[in-house]
Amino acid sequence: MLKPSAFALAAVLAVTGLAACGSDPWAGREDRMAERTYETMRLADIHRAAIADPLRPADEVARDQFRQPDRMLAFAMLEPGDRVADIRPGAGYFTRLFARTVGETGKVYAFVPNRTAERENARADALVAAYPNVLRVNGDLDSMGFPEPLDVIWMSQEYHDFHIPAFNTDVTRMNRAIFAALKPGGYFVVVDHSGRPGTGHAEVQSLHRIEGASLRAEVEAAGFVFDGESTALANPADDRTVNVFDEAIRGRTDQFVYRFRKPG
Repeated sequence: MLKPSAFALAAVLAVTGLAACGSDPWAGREDRMAERTYETMRLADIHRAAIADPLRPADEVARDQFRQPDRMLAFAMLEPGDRVADIRPGAGYFTRLFARTVGETGKVYAFVPNRTAERENARADALVAAYPNVLRVNGDLDSMGFPEPLDVIWMSQEYHDFHIPAFNTDVTRMNRAIFAALKPGGYFVVVDHSGRPGTGHAEVQSLHRIEGASLRAEVEAAGFVFDGESTALANPADDRTVNVFDEAIRGRTDQFVYRFRKPG
């Protein structure tokens, strides 16, 4: 009988022989797995460096425990060189993280809607002044455009607002504009406050919540493919019946995180 070592040698020779004739379906598998592992580790280091950015204000850093920036960056699959738009960036919590992640070869477009530009442009301009790869863009939400095709469009806790009549936005057209702005294979990532099943967007103004299933259906109708979700911001203790600004739940609402992909 062959000893175990001989069996192992025979197996290696057999695999080598298969690889030599090009018929081994596992050829290079370990190398590919190692490459993916090292790439994941590399991106994790980049994301950690972005989170440790000394330019991040202390009040934003204090919110990390609730906003899970490491998991959000990983879910958005951002990497150096990417072109990303942060829709209505506010004070810039995510814009800063994106700027450090995409690096000098990337670009971050801080998109400020015309509807709120008078009070929000100054904050976006402060981000532009702090990060050379950030550019402010203004426009109407339902016809937004950018200087170049994008890898990722990010919208955090904003989608529900655009259903509020005061925003005067055609959400169907907005989703189509986002679809058109992305490269084939690009991603649209949406974070929002969860509404109860069956409420659709009926409580976007009263509670500032939207039902995840309703939002997903609207985005998919624009041509997107649902590409995954994260439970990083889920909070089962939130019964989703109170306004998100209520101090009893503010900053700790149950939130869904969806990633949609433009086919191609």
